[in-house]
Amino acid sequence: MDKRPFVSKSKLEEIKAKYPTPFYLYDEKGIRENAEAVKEAFSWNPGFREYFAVKATPNPFLMKILGEYDCGCDCSSLTELMLSDALGFAGEKIMFSSNDTPAEDFVLADKIGAIINLDDFTHIEFLEKTIGHIPETISLRYNPGGVFELGNAIMDNPGDSKYGLTYDQLIDGYKLLKEKGAKYFGIHAFLASNTVTNEYYPTLAKQLFELVVDIKEKTGCEFKFINLSGGVGIPYEPGKEPNDIKVIGEGVRKVYEEVLVPAGLGDIAIYTEMGRFMMAPYGALVTTAIHEKHTYKEYIGVDACAVNLMRPAMYGAYHHITVMGKEDAPCDHTYDVTGSLCENNDKFAIDRQLPKIDNGDILFIHDAGAHGFSMGYNYNGKLKSAEILLKEDGSFELIRRAETPKDYFATFDCFDVFNKIKF
Repeated sequence: MDKRPFVSKSKLEEIKAKYPTPFYLYDEKGIRENAEAVKEAFSWNPGFREYFAVKATPNPFLMKILGEYDCGCDCSSLTELMLSDALGFAGEKIMFSSNDTPAEDFVLADKIGAIINLDDFTHIEFLEKTIGHIPETISLRYNPGGVFELGNAIMDNPGDSKYGLTYDQLIDGYKLLKEKGAKYFGIHAFLASNTVTNEYYPTLAKQLFELVVDIKEKTGCEFKFINLSGGVGIPYEPGKEPNDIKVIGEGVRKVYEEVLVPAGLGDIAIYTEMGRFMMAPYGALVTTAIHEKHTYKEYIGVDACAVNLMRPAMYGAYHHITVMGKEDAPCDHTYDVTGSLCENNDKFAIDRQLPKIDNGDILFIHDAGAHGFSMGYNYNGKLKSAEILLKEDGSFELIRRAETPKDYFATFDCFDVFNKIKF
């Protein structure tokens, strides 16, 4: 798969003239086409819903676009619940999947009618004590332990994960919830992150479908939905084939008909909670080269840094970089592309082969639409950048302004020092 920007150099120059770099840019056309493709891939299941992982890109403008395709919201915190509720994602269009959950989060989730997905057996009693009852519809998160393999490849290690209940805890949990008045049940599992294979969801689905048949036999619980969670990823590096959501949806359909339908459970809804797949390819961090340094290595300094996109610094994650206007130039220079933090891991690329970069060149950092802006922070007093939506008609709209020093210092407003700062 070739990596090409979804925007032209001239359009970026136009945007930059109004909103200085660095900024995030999102592709409305790509977001809409992908959301429609996901909806179509699972249209065989009447109850299907994609609950967009708000943590990936918590921007109200983008969430509202997904809402037009009947997406719900997967929330993991109080503020994500508040945002989703304010945007009109009512009741069961909100899935609350959290861990080590504060009481106030459960209170709000119950108040707005969100589906609560419990992460631990002890949370059953904690939830009942906190809100005074057990909701009529409720879900539990499953962790099978051990190592999750797909074919001969190890995908992840659930046994080291802090999330979810064991099999025995699930059985006891559903029995207890039923005794306490719950009527409808769901199950949730997340076994691997950023898988780039069409087999992940079907493999996970088969495990969960067989598990639900087993649990129903042992507990008598009526299952309303099975939540495959997220984990469907994207190829960050060029030359790799992306997931085919149509093939994935068909794979899930086949095991649904093999396992659930013969067991008389053909009315169960399938839910997903994708963030990366829904948004990552349709967002980019746009930055400008402002310095070059020649020491033991060749460095290009840009006006963005790890506070804008921390994945490379935190995980060593690869993000492809296009030097705008030089897409077809030979990549005959080796650079570290760096930001200005007082940390040596503040690098968007290390020993990357790129065209010759000159000060003033615009760099388009791909696949930053999920877990990009949302993971930002303020180390070194750096400020979060703006977010901009490139509309289908070619126009653009500011959907989050850049932070200012006044924003940064706002939480000092109870101290005298705040009044001494000159803005």
